[in-house]
Amino acid sequence: MIIKFQKYQGTGNDFIIIDNTDLSFPSENISLIKQLCDRKFGIGCDGLILINPSDSSDYLMNYYNSDGNLGSMCGNGARCSVKFAQNINIIKNKTVFTAFDGLHDALIYDDQITLSMKPVNDIIIYGNDLFLDTGSPHYVKLVSDIENIDVFSQGRLIRNNSIFKNNGVNVNFVQVISKSEFSVRTYERGVENETLSCGTGVTAVALAMFELNKTSLNKLKIATRGGDLSVEFNKCSKGYDNIKLTGNVKMVYSGEIQI
Repeated sequence: MIIKFQKYQGTGNDFIIIDNTDLSFPSENISLIKQLCDRKFGIGCDGLILINPSDSSDYLMNYYNSDGNLGSMCGNGARCSVKFAQNINIIKNKTVFTAFDGLHDALIYDDQITLSMKPVNDIIIYGNDLFLDTGSPHYVKLVSDIENIDVFSQGRLIRNNSIFKNNGVNVNFVQVISKSEFSVRTYERGVENETLSCGTGVTAVALAMFELNKTSLNKLKIATRGGDLSVEFNKCSKGYDNIKLTGNVKMVYSGEIQI
């Protein structure tokens, strides 16, 4: 079986994306997905995305972690899926699509994708740290020197502690740059390592910084190792809504692989 694919990256977060509107891809084959994501024995990526048909929206995005398992919402992956859907003529310059956590809308300006994120109502405080779910669960921890923190070791320790071990958690280390800009590094569950960027993580960081009174602004620049993203939001009585994640997306290459 020959599979055609395109590879995309959003601020260094990279994905294999496959047009699966004919439902021919063996999505239950965890070992195959893991192999395709492997950077030495496959194509290599942080995750694999299938573009499936949907009766209620333009398409259904199914995201798989690089360990081969079905994942939750992926912000950068979703932004990449929007550009892919445009490139294969499913959509034009805007869309409403279905992801793990429900419907999302998005707008396309060349390679700039603005994505709506789900409202966030529940924020849990752990000492000086925060936990919130932005489509995927995130732990946010402030640090003073982000360049020298051991993201892999400290991230893995938090991800596997007794509170989060069963379901896992993504861990974001954040440094304040200014009232309008923050720098973040993220350890991602499923990848089980640091990634260059994480869209749901960047969203979680922006809301957490407002919640911790590190900023009074509702539009923030978040710097990741793979590039800059912006997050804007509205503080409401229940939490946060009208959340938008914006950043560039690029197609890296297209190809086909025989399985």
